[in-house]
Amino acid sequence: MKRLRHEGPSEGHAKVFAPELFAKASIKGYHRHLLWTQDPTSLRRRAGRTLSMAEFVKVTRATPKGATPAQARAALRQYSDVMQAAERFFEGAFDNVKDDDDVSMASSSSDAKQARPATPDDEEMGSDDAPDEDEDDDDEEFIDYDSDYEAKPASGQIIADVDPYSGIFFSKDRREEVIEVEEQPETVTLPWFSEPVKLMTQGEWMKGCPEGGEQSFLFSLYSQLSEGECACPNCGTTVKRNKSDFFTLFLTTPLVDDQRHIQPNFSTYINQLQKVIRQTCRSCKSEFCLACSETAAADKTKRPDAGEDHPLFHCPNIQGVILGVGLSMLEQLFIEQSQEPRERKDPNSRTTKRRKTDAPVEIDEDDDEAYYGGLPGTKKKQVGGVGYAGNLKEDDSGQLEALATQRAKDEKIGKLLTEIRTYLPNLHREGGGQQSDYLVHPTALAHLRRRFNYICSTLLRNDSLADMSDRSILYFELLHWLETISNHEALASMMAMPIMVAVSVKDVIVKKSSAKPNLSIRERTIVYEGSSGPRELLEAIVIQAQAALKGLEGTKPQEVPQEELTEEQKRLTVDPKGKAKEQTVELSDENQKLLDFCNRILTTANAIDRSLRDTKGEAFVKRLHASLPKLLTSSSASFHVDAGATEESAQKAYLEWATRVRFEYCDLTIPSNDDSPPHYKSYFNNEARMLASSDIPKRSLAIAKELAILTTNLPVAWDSSIFLRVDETRVDIIKALITGPEGTPYYNGCYLFDIFLGPSYNQAPPSVKYMTTNGGKFRFNPNLYADGKVCLSLLGTWSGPGWISGKSTLLQVLISIQSMILCEEPYLNEPGWANQGGTPASRAYSANVRRMVVKTAMLGNLKAPPEPFADIIRTHFRLKARSIAAQLDQWLAEDDGKVMTADGGGYGVGGKMESGGSNNGFKKDVDELKAIFARSGKAETL
Repeated sequence: MKRLRHEGPSEGHAKVFAPELFAKASIKGYHRHLLWTQDPTSLRRRAGRTLSMAEFVKVTRATPKGATPAQARAALRQYSDVMQAAERFFEGAFDNVKDDDDVSMASSSSDAKQARPATPDDEEMGSDDAPDEDEDDDDEEFIDYDSDYEAKPASGQIIADVDPYSGIFFSKDRREEVIEVEEQPETVTLPWFSEPVKLMTQGEWMKGCPEGGEQSFLFSLYSQLSEGECACPNCGTTVKRNKSDFFTLFLTTPLVDDQRHIQPNFSTYINQLQKVIRQTCRSCKSEFCLACSETAAADKTKRPDAGEDHPLFHCPNIQGVILGVGLSMLEQLFIEQSQEPRERKDPNSRTTKRRKTDAPVEIDEDDDEAYYGGLPGTKKKQVGGVGYAGNLKEDDSGQLEALATQRAKDEKIGKLLTEIRTYLPNLHREGGGQQSDYLVHPTALAHLRRRFNYICSTLLRNDSLADMSDRSILYFELLHWLETISNHEALASMMAMPIMVAVSVKDVIVKKSSAKPNLSIRERTIVYEGSSGPRELLEAIVIQAQAALKGLEGTKPQEVPQEELTEEQKRLTVDPKGKAKEQTVELSDENQKLLDFCNRILTTANAIDRSLRDTKGEAFVKRLHASLPKLLTSSSASFHVDAGATEESAQKAYLEWATRVRFEYCDLTIPSNDDSPPHYKSYFNNEARMLASSDIPKRSLAIAKELAILTTNLPVAWDSSIFLRVDETRVDIIKALITGPEGTPYYNGCYLFDIFLGPSYNQAPPSVKYMTTNGGKFRFNPNLYADGKVCLSLLGTWSGPGWISGKSTLLQVLISIQSMILCEEPYLNEPGWANQGGTPASRAYSANVRRMVVKTAMLGNLKAPPEPFADIIRTHFRLKARSIAAQLDQWLAEDDGKVMTADGGGYGVGGKMESGGSNNGFKKDVDELKAIFARSGKAETL
């Protein structure tokens, strides 16, 4: 695995080498990886394919020292690696080559590749000529699908199964390690600003970028604008560039509740740029841009929202630095606003602590969490919430205050997003596209992918559509950003790219800076992994919005097909057109708010797809949609996966399958021959028929929010999963299947529940009935009766904290059944036996449960699968057949030999305990179940 160092050359080296080397890197698509070291002679870059001579000339002519065609031919003849040839050219190896093709080589070597002196970095990483792990990569064709280059096969070569979008739809399994540098920030005093201003360091500018090519562009822009001189395009008079011109971070930290809070001032930063960006030459008095050294043409720099002259849209360099600094401010604000207030500390406790660079480094995890936005594994363990079996009562005081605080935070973030969005490349802005809209800087995509994507992914992973609707001031602005990005060809591919997120910090090294010994730097090795891209994350929200809209429709009567009228009936029919107003249902304000938010989400998704078709083509959109999550219905094609040959492959296949099928709409009606409401395949059929055609606004809103949560948040795992089926026309009629958790006597059994969201839902809990009872005979648990009653405090059928109107959810009920009822020692759920854990009575109870599970929850369900879970049950046992077979052997060995009873509560302490008994019918059931596996293809298919 490569390590890409963010730390760049020294200031003197950057002045000399950076302009030429990054001119080479600016040719789009030819960057693969760039390794930066302190030694300029070891600054190297490998290209994915060999450039033609014309392209080589184009690269070198991007600098003042351009190559002639003869020099290009000589360099490419001697060096097959184009970037090695370019480096040798810039070192002056071909200065004596004449245009008449009389080539005099700087070296008499006739080899195609010439070994060069090893540098200190070569000793560590190997020289250019030594074979390394990238040798094969260099020989492969590298295709940049955002460029105009089209790969053509060699003569007689046939290329099969070429993926034209491999550079965009790369695997989420990708993993990168990056060494990132954190330097101590500098401050500067500006004459017009009252406080010292922090300057953005190079490490902070490049933080979070695991892509080698993007690193090169970021380093190039930072080096160009933070140091050196800018020459007048007319007379050559130079003006010095300073880091304070472009990289000032106006971050105020007011003291609120004894804590400092970051408040970025982006508008002040824009004012600072406006003061310095347009320079007047002291010699010829002409105006030019400090960022690009080009003449400032006033007719090309009109502000989009007004008519006055605005120089900040003049060139791509300004665009790149504004987006970089602005998104850095946004990221800092977002992280600070998202973190919970920490315990108050002595304000002097941190400032008086000094790190000793010659002593072992004491890593502060809080620093890493703040620096990288909360890494997985670095967050503090949260305090447990209210349980379902205790006597605690939830304290809901301060809820309004918390909502007001959250709204204030969202307003700050939303305002900053709006200010920065003005400078996004946008060809459709008011007044027409500006120069920087057409000439997009390469760092624009890099800034968005590493900084905006972090904020985007965090917000889109919200599992509560209701919460998003309440925070619409922030989410509407987020959707606007996604639309703007997808509208521009240079940025649109980002919508499909998996997001690289920081997952861990491997090590931290503190050392002194070689340039400034009084300052120290910290080197972190960051591990990045691929995750879902923006469009994929948005699709999960789209699924929630569609489910919510279905819930807002309320209960609809089943559509009865109209019989065709006879001619006589047609004549007698009176046309009501124009005589009666169309009846419309007025929604409550809360319902209308959720409806508008859901429609906005769907509109944004459609707009993004439409823009991607315009900018990237239909094939691109088809490929994108193939990778998006989908909500299946009864009409969807069945989803089949193979278990594979290993336990690992079976687990991976199971998780993929369960995620796809955990939530579906289906037809639960029983057709009737009259006009009466249909019957339903549910225990609550009568209750459902009584509510036919009713419309209860509060209930519809509650169901809409519930469905939005359930569609994408049902827990699925190899150990235990929850599957849901909802009627297509009556979303208040639901069926659930829970597979028993590992480590319990219920493991791998399938347990069915009928659910109905009654007329007072969510003011009252749902109605839940347990259905896996062997025809009303078996009581699997003290909380699961043979008649189907479910005892749970949330349902009001058990002591403890009950249902909280407007806050409790059906998902909580399902997870409580999964974790608290289907538990390791069900014997303890009986109030009088709660302190008898591990006793013979408890073990005997669990053994009896295992016998009931095999007979009913496994064998019975497999032989006669209940609707609508037949496919779920068969696939569950097919994918886990090998694991279940081993589990059955263990259960059989642990069986006490007792006769199975319908209610295990009758077991006493002095019962007979004989391991491995087979006279109770348990072995017969186990053998029959294993025989089904064997007959169906050696436990691989059913």
